[in-house]
Amino acid sequence: MGQAYEAFGDAVGKAGPLDDKTRCLVKLAISIGARMEGAAKSHTHKAIQAGISPEEVRQVAVMAAPTIGFPNMMAGLSWVDDVLGEEAYG
Repeated sequence: MGQAYEAFGDAVGKAGPLDDKTRCLVKLAISIGARMEGAAKSHTHKAIQAGISPEEVRQVAVMAAPTIGFPNMMAGLSWVDDVLGEEAYG
């Protein structure tokens, strides 16, 4: 089941014109908007590993404010910052 789920994710990602960087950032944004802390942290790690800058990752979190509200954005930003701190010092 795990392999099938992973294959499904790969197929969905490759089904359209978005590049890898854009897909990473979209997944992070969706995770923050859905208030899924574990997913947001996972997608932050993946974004950094994909070469996306900490500033770009933080911008995704901050851009959520007008859509999901300031308190929800701050929660997402704190998850992103947790991971960025781990990446910098871990």
